[in-house]
Amino acid sequence: MARSIFIGDVHGCAAELNELLSAVALATDDRVYFVGDLLSRGPDPVAVLGTYRAVRARSVAGNHEQKLLAARAARRRGGASPNLGSAQAEVASRLDEPDWALLESLPLSIDLPQHSVRIVHAGVVPGVPFEKQDPWSLTHIRSITDDGKPSEKWGALWASLYEEEPHIVFGHNARKRPQIHRHATGLDTGCVYGGALTALVLGDGAAPPAVADRLGALISVRARRAYSDYGRELPGG
Repeated sequence: MARSIFIGDVHGCAAELNELLSAVALATDDRVYFVGDLLSRGPDPVAVLGTYRAVRARSVAGNHEQKLLAARAARRRGGASPNLGSAQAEVASRLDEPDWALLESLPLSIDLPQHSVRIVHAGVVPGVPFEKQDPWSLTHIRSITDDGKPSEKWGALWASLYEEEPHIVFGHNARKRPQIHRHATGLDTGCVYGGALTALVLGDGAAPPAVADRLGALISVRARRAYSDYGRELPGG
């Protein structure tokens, strides 16, 4: 039976991506989904896009894809371009027109009712209907502040407060271990920072397992090295 394989933030780590696909024993009828941030900071973004095409994957847009696209659009208009870091500028210089078209095609969310799953890059604001979610939250949120506002920084993890359906599979908030919440699973385990690349594997039509059993549905491969330190250690938990 075909499986669905959900993969955390790759950030250009092509070797680890290929190792992870081998570890999950990818079959030709399996479906592969990414949570965004395919590119930036890692060593081989073009090879990541090559693998993406080879396995006929789908992905949501991450904040890094959005920043690359915004910079390109600004250059074309002749206006001020968003400030790209050196790693992002190098990625932009290596992409060809089909690569840009692929990035432009990425949606903000993917719904998979057969798994009772919705994929977004960063998360959602609990209690807000999905059609009213701010697009910024979908690609940037990490937490909820004490006054109930979405934040990229400090506060309660949004997924710890999310008690709704469907189950959200997300990335963005890199941590040493996957985030396992009752109604959400965070797959960014910081491969590009020397952590690991993690996948959630669901059988045909299966929903994510309960919290106590979900680690059994995850497969990770260690990063070959830290490609970026981004000025911080990965948070625990």
